[in-house]
Amino acid sequence: MSPLAGEPFDLILHSAHKVDADGECADFWFAARGGRIVETGQGAGWRGKPASLVVDAHGDRLTPGFIDVHGHGGSGHAFDEEAGGIEAALAVHRAHGTTRSVLSLVASPLPETKAALSRIASLARHDPLILGSHLEGPYLAPARKGAHDPANLRTPSLAEAEDLFDAGGGTVRQITIAPELPHALEVIGRAHERGIVAAVGHTAADHAQALAGFDAGARLLTHTFNAMNGIHHRAPGPIVAALSRPGVTLELILDGVHVHPDVARLLFAGAPGRVTLITDAMAATGVGDGEYRLGSLDVTVKGGKAVLKGTDSIAGSTLTQDRALRLAIERVGLEPRAAVEALTLTPARVLGRADEFGRLAPGYAADAVLFDGAWSVRSVWAAGERIA
Repeated sequence: MSPLAGEPFDLILHSAHKVDADGECADFWFAARGGRIVETGQGAGWRGKPASLVVDAHGDRLTPGFIDVHGHGGSGHAFDEEAGGIEAALAVHRAHGTTRSVLSLVASPLPETKAALSRIASLARHDPLILGSHLEGPYLAPARKGAHDPANLRTPSLAEAEDLFDAGGGTVRQITIAPELPHALEVIGRAHERGIVAAVGHTAADHAQALAGFDAGARLLTHTFNAMNGIHHRAPGPIVAALSRPGVTLELILDGVHVHPDVARLLFAGAPGRVTLITDAMAATGVGDGEYRLGSLDVTVKGGKAVLKGTDSIAGSTLTQDRALRLAIERVGLEPRAAVEALTLTPARVLGRADEFGRLAPGYAADAVLFDGAWSVRSVWAAGERIA
C-alpha cells in the first residue's frame, strides 16, 4: 500500500548493497512509512519521492534488523531487573544490530520469576521492540543445569506452568524444558496450545526422549550442543533428534567459545535455514571482564569468557549479534545471505512472525542494519526510526 499522493515517506534509504534471506542486490533502496517498508527497488527509482528523511548508504551492506530469541542482559544489567536495568541492557544490543528481542530469565524462585514476567510484559506493551519473555527454566535437568541455581529447579507441573504463563500476560514467547522430566510432555503440549514456543534444552534426554518432546509440540532446541548430550554414533541424542524434524529450529551460540566453528559448519549444513544465532548474553556484555551475577550465582568474566565463579562451567556469553554474523562469515565460511538469514528470518519464523520481520521487502518492519566493509555496524533502524 502506497502513501497518499503527495504524502511523504518517513524514511528513504538508498544506494545500499542489500543482503537478506532472499539474496543480495546492489543499488537497493527502500521507502518506509508508519514503521513499515512500503516500497523497494533498485537504481534511481527513489528519486522524486517525498520523504522526511533520505539516507545515502554509499554502497554499504544493508541487512534486516537482527532478532535475538535468547539473551539475558548486557551493560552490567540482567533482564530480571527493574525497567531501567532492562532498558540499559537492551541499548547495548540495539547498538550492535539487534532490533527485536526476547528477554530470557534464568531459573529463580517462583515469586521472583512471576514478578520479572510481569515487568517484561509491562515494558513490551510500551516498546514493540521487546517481543516478550523466555523462561529458561525452572523445568531443567539437574544434571544439565549449566549456570542455573539447582535450588530453583523444579519438577514440571501443568498448573504451575499455567500460572507462570499467566504472569506474563500473553507475552511469554518461549519456555526451555527438559522433556524427560515427569509431566514435561504435558507442559510442552500446553505451551504449544497457547502459542508459546517450547524448546528442548538443559536436558539429559536421549534420542527417543527428545523426539517425544518434539512430537509433543516443542519446536526449538536451546543452545545446541550446550547443556545436553552430544552426538554419539550409537546414541544420537537430542541434536540428531532435532535435525531429523524439519519443523524444529536449532539455536547456536557462535562466539568461538561455546561451539567450535567447524562443528557449527556441520550444523548449518545439516539444517539449512533452521539454525538461529543467539547471544545468550549476560550482564558483562558491552562492559568487560570482572565479577557479575547471573540470577543467584556469581560469575567471573575473563577474556570475554563467562564462567561460574571458581569453576570452568560456562555461564552465558558476552556476545553481540553483529559479532556472531562476522564469525559465521569469516570462520564458519557461510555465504552472507545464509549468515544473515540465521539472525533475521529464521528467528522470525520460529516465533511465527516471518511475515513481519526478517526481510527487506514491502509489508515488513522497517528494521535495518547498515554495515561498513568489515561488517561493523554503522547505523541501526527499528520501525523506521534510527536507534543507533
